Amino acid sequence: MPDELAVRTESIRKIYQSGDQSVAAVDGISFEVHKGEFSAIAGPSGSGKTTLLNLIGALDEVDEGRIWVDGTEITALGRGERADLRKHKIGFIFQSYNLIEVLSALENAEFILLLQGVDPAERQRRVRAIFERIGLDGLEDRRPHQLSGGQQQRVAIARAIATQPALILADEPTANLDSATGAALLDVMEELNRDLGTTFIFSTHDPRVMERATRLIRLVDGRIVEDH
Repeated sequence: MPDELAVRTESIRKIYQSGDQSVAAVDGISFEVHKGEFSAIAGPSGSGKTTLLNLIGALDEVDEGRIWVDGTEITALGRGERADLRKHKIGFIFQSYNLIEVLSALENAEFILLLQGVDPAERQRRVRAIFERIGLDGLEDRRPHQLSGGQQQRVAIARAIATQPALILADEPTANLDSATGAALLDVMEELNRDLGTTFIFSTHDPRVMERATRLIRLVDGRIVEDH
């Protein structure tokens, strides 16, 4: 895979059984994402956008086809190897935040760094610098229930970028946020994309995300119908 590509998929399919019928959630998709892109995958509910993101993120396995992430063919990896790839090369931002309630904001943000075995002092240095950058300075010791939705999503962003991954996958990251908070978080992600060259792929039906994306890929019934 060329060095400038963050993601490449080749005729990937994901089939689910619905009663006696087989449904292709992703149906023969081939596309490439260059490093540094700020891309959005859009489509109606059931179009396959979240499934596609999960396949790229090695959270699920394809039934057919091949996927490369940062030069590694993830469809050729075993379960443990896929877990290592997720831990070191991919950052995830989920609609539901997925924060651990018993951990502080700082501990949540440094959790993947802990799994990577990064030194405690280095973990804190990285996360505190990110918190200052994205407006969480002073909230390090708060638990998730003590934070607003926007603040929790910022913690999720900090967790995703603290490992300096090759790719960040964001699944409906603004869906539960009001307009002002969603816009502020998109400002943060645009800044990270611009200043650090972080590659973002969003799954979204939010017009605010689509307007900001430098590339918009539309899915219908598991197939790309538009890419511009």
